[in-house]
Amino acid sequence: MLNDVTIVVPAKNEEVCIGDVLAGCRKQCDDILVVDGHSSDRTVEIAREHGARVITDNGVGKGDAIRCSAAHIEREVVVFIDADGSHDPADIPKLVQPIFDGEADHVTGSRLIGGSSELHGGFDECFRLMGSSFITACVNWKFKVRLSDSQNGFRAMKTELLRRLDLTSTITTIEQEMIFKTLAAGYRMGEVPTHEYKRKGGCSKINLLSVWHYYVASLIRLLFLPKRLNPPAL
Repeated sequence: MLNDVTIVVPAKNEEVCIGDVLAGCRKQCDDILVVDGHSSDRTVEIAREHGARVITDNGVGKGDAIRCSAAHIEREVVVFIDADGSHDPADIPKLVQPIFDGEADHVTGSRLIGGSSELHGGFDECFRLMGSSFITACVNWKFKVRLSDSQNGFRAMKTELLRRLDLTSTITTIEQEMIFKTLAAGYRMGEVPTHEYKRKGGCSKINLLSVWHYYVASLIRLLFLPKRLNPPAL
């Protein structure tokens, strides 16, 4: 049991999947926080049945849910995991290990190393993979690092770092913002292989055609972040 970890699960209308996700998380950690995006189904009821704490975000997207969670985390490390069943909670120990070993401050799961059941097949999956790879290439170019996956929602980081990043994204651009700002501030990124499975039910809340321009605008803005060589200690 990971006593220094809080697991945060952003969720909106995930009654089909969230019970299994929380049951898996409960095997790893006894502090689970569900950030509800104004669900109209049984998501909140199921979360409470599984012993999770529940807060409500401002209803504008996943980025907002992650930002809202910061004030409700008291433990040293936070893990973010999606509510759709695409991530395996059994991977959480290896996700947090580099942090507790003193090797990283922020660790992402890599679908490029661990494999994905969603990033291939149709045009939508192809565009997702190309977009994710391009953003990751920009991260690697700017900061001279060798990451393989910058867009995975499955990640762990020091809670104090989360609070220091001054995050502004309200949607899923939060993932690229978290990595850019971690590296720009001089903190250490790590990654471990994790597999991405197909969502267990329900439907995705991301429509690429309606949000692609937000990703482009966010990426351009983040590419101009100044780099700090001597970050304050966490």
